[in-house]
Amino acid sequence: MTKKAAKHKAEHNETIKHEETVATKEAAGQSEELTAKVKVLEDALNESKLQAEKLKDELMRKAADFENFRRQKEREAQVAGSRALEKTIKELLPVIDDVNRIVDHAPEVLEKTEEARPYVDGVELLQKNLFKWLSEKGVSKIDVIGKKMDVNFHEAITLVDNPDAETDTIIEEFQAGYILGDRVLRHAKVVVAK
Repeated sequence: MTKKAAKHKAEHNETIKHEETVATKEAAGQSEELTAKVKVLEDALNESKLQAEKLKDELMRKAADFENFRRQKEREAQVAGSRALEKTIKELLPVIDDVNRIVDHAPEVLEKTEEARPYVDGVELLQKNLFKWLSEKGVSKIDVIGKKMDVNFHEAITLVDNPDAETDTIIEEFQAGYILGDRVLRHAKVVVAK
C-alpha cells in the first residue's frame, strides 16, 4: 500500500469515526429527546389516570345519591298512597255504618211488609260488596264481643255491671272499629263489664 492509499484509508477511517461519533451524538441527543418525550407522555398518562379515577369516584357518588333519592321518592309515594287510601276509607266508614244499621233492622221492616224484600236484598248486596272492597284493601273489622278491653283497639263508652261477664270484658259493640294492616283506622266503641 502506498502512502497515498494509506493516507486515504486513514482519512476514510477518520471520516467514518467522525461520522460514527456524530451519529452517536445525534442518537444520544435523539435518545434524550425521546426519553424526555416518553417522560412527558408518562406524566400525561398518569395525570389522565388520576383524572379518570376522580371522575369514576364522582360518578359512583352521583349514582349512589340518585339511587337513594329514587328510593326516598318511592317510599314517599307509597306513604302518600297509603294515607290517601286511609283517608278514603275513614270517610267511607259512616256510610258502612249506615248500611250495617239498615241490614240489622231489615227483619223488622220485612215483618211489616214483604214488598221491601228487593230493597233489603239490594242493601245486603251493597254491604257484601263494601266488605269485599275493604278486605281487598287490607281492612278488617276489629273483633270485640267477649274480648278483654284493649285501649289500642277499643274505646269504652260505658261500664255496666254484668255478673255473667268477667271484669273488663266487652259485652256489647256500639260502633264497629276497623284496622288497615297494623294501623287502627277507628277504635271500636264498646260497652265493658265492670
